[in-house]
Amino acid sequence: MNILLAEKLSKTYGEKTLFSDLTFGIEKGQKIALIARNGTGKTTLLNIISGIESADEGQIVLRNDVRLAYLPQDPEFDPEANVIDLIFNSENETIKLIKEYESCLLSIQKSENHSFIPENYEAVLRQMDTLDAWNYENHIKQILGKFQITDFEQKAKELSGGQKKKIALASALINQADLLILDEPTNHLDLDMIEWLEEYLNKQNLSLLMVTHDRSFLNNVCDEILEIDNQQIYRYKGRYEYFLEKKEERILNEKAETERAQSVYKKELDWMRRTPQARTTKSKARIDNFYEIEDKASKTKQQEMKSFGVTSERIGNKILEINNLHFSFDDRKIIDDFTYTFKRGERIGIVGANGCGKSTLLKILIGKYKPNAGKISIGSTVKFGYYSQEGLNIDSSKRLIDILKEHTEYIRLKNGKEISASIFLNLFGFAHTTQWNYYENLSGGEKRRFHLLLVLSQNPNFLLLDEPTNDFDIETMNTLEEFLLDFEGCALIVSHDRFLLDKITDHIFVFEENGVIKDYYSNYSEYRKQKRKEESQIRKQSQLETQKEIEKTPKKETAKKRTYKEEQEYQKLEVEIAELEIEIEKILNLMNMGETDNEMLTNWSNDYQNKNESLDEKMMRWMELD
Repeated sequence: MNILLAEKLSKTYGEKTLFSDLTFGIEKGQKIALIARNGTGKTTLLNIISGIESADEGQIVLRNDVRLAYLPQDPEFDPEANVIDLIFNSENETIKLIKEYESCLLSIQKSENHSFIPENYEAVLRQMDTLDAWNYENHIKQILGKFQITDFEQKAKELSGGQKKKIALASALINQADLLILDEPTNHLDLDMIEWLEEYLNKQNLSLLMVTHDRSFLNNVCDEILEIDNQQIYRYKGRYEYFLEKKEERILNEKAETERAQSVYKKELDWMRRTPQARTTKSKARIDNFYEIEDKASKTKQQEMKSFGVTSERIGNKILEINNLHFSFDDRKIIDDFTYTFKRGERIGIVGANGCGKSTLLKILIGKYKPNAGKISIGSTVKFGYYSQEGLNIDSSKRLIDILKEHTEYIRLKNGKEISASIFLNLFGFAHTTQWNYYENLSGGEKRRFHLLLVLSQNPNFLLLDEPTNDFDIETMNTLEEFLLDFEGCALIVSHDRFLLDKITDHIFVFEENGVIKDYYSNYSEYRKQKRKEESQIRKQSQLETQKEIEKTPKKETAKKRTYKEEQEYQKLEVEIAELEIEIEKILNLMNMGETDNEMLTNWSNDYQNKNESLDEKMMRWMELD
């Protein structure tokens, strides 16, 4: 049963046609991924479906009873709006009631000693009971907790891009829509959040249409793929590997058809030139057929990004040795006694929670940060190529071709040949017509792609890559992976892209608690499988121990219920504990940045200690009330 039908959609910007005559439907329960190159209209299509933009031609037909929720790629909010208004932005009566309940809790929290009780508080509590909204409220708190959203009073203008994306995603999930449309939902999420979102979407009985560059996420959530290519849409009923196989078949068939048309076209063109002006009805039909053949023969496939290998500088026997490395901010350990000797050709992934110190390790290796203790010994032949999340610090008023030529005029390939800067730009998807664009006019994804291009153009033999696939389309990521598989030097890669980690890395460094870095000789998927097994065993052991304690404890005739005031205190403590946990996490992230003076670090460290003590006290009281 179709809940949405897109009929003959076309969209053009200026002289560029994004897509033409697109027709497709979405049925109840289908989970579909939309794939295309950057700049070919994925986000525009989602905006048209959601009613934000209009198509030049065609229409969207949505069933009247279908509730739709949309997560844009870059959410835009009223700068003065509070987080609570952004999250609970819905006409759903239960959600509106929960918003009123949370507003009451905020009023209580802001009052002196939490003594103020809003007039409507008791009425709201009764209404929550009447509508049985407590389970829904717990469901919402679970979502907000996963995305670390607790400060409901914060204004939109104070939020980072990542915070805005998490709030918009939480709001879309809370609305419990029939059709959920998501544009790059995994941006700004760490691996734990992404895996939780996968599990959540798989459990929900909803229809889904999403754009994502995360191929593991796509594979684990969607079982159907729509691809926009050459302004047309193609449908594949299967997961990502099936899509790759069938797309290759389609391209080969189209190529063969074009070659056949070109062969026939040559013969028909000769006939057209020899045929006199006065033509019969029979020749008129042949003439019409000629123009159809001409159209097929003139079709050319958009140039694919070719697989290529850039030569790297010769690397000696001694590469990089890390001995007993220590790095910390005051009392917080970022890296604790880490030792490793790199071997020729190794490709190692780095994973861990946001803010744990992954990027810090790379900055220590290039000399941007100095370790507290330990020794780093770099071989004399090592030439680093460092790709950072911060991007490039260059004159944005310069043209792309001029910026690259300032670094190098020619790039040496593995086959011994040299290619010009212009051809190298073309290999990375910057066509000759766009190479004269100014850097400041590039999109975020294009700037990151250009940054990577500059790093590789220097012929490094040791790559340090910090989240290299963010904002890349899938085709660009496939090309990067092929390059890394063919790269003869060493590579150390920080990434949330599980597909990339599984495909190219030999093993992974995992940042654990208290600065411990463990080396797992497996790919990421095998590591996560082992960790889940260990976590399951720990939970089972904990449950057994808890059960034994319960059996030892004498049973009471009746359980003591919380008084009205205790219930109020219990609810407030839940909010305060969650807020403290987020504040502590923020302080840790600030401390982990490392780009400040010692006085500021000391202040953060003291604040970190005080908030931890407050958290312990509140947790003890919460446990008593619980």
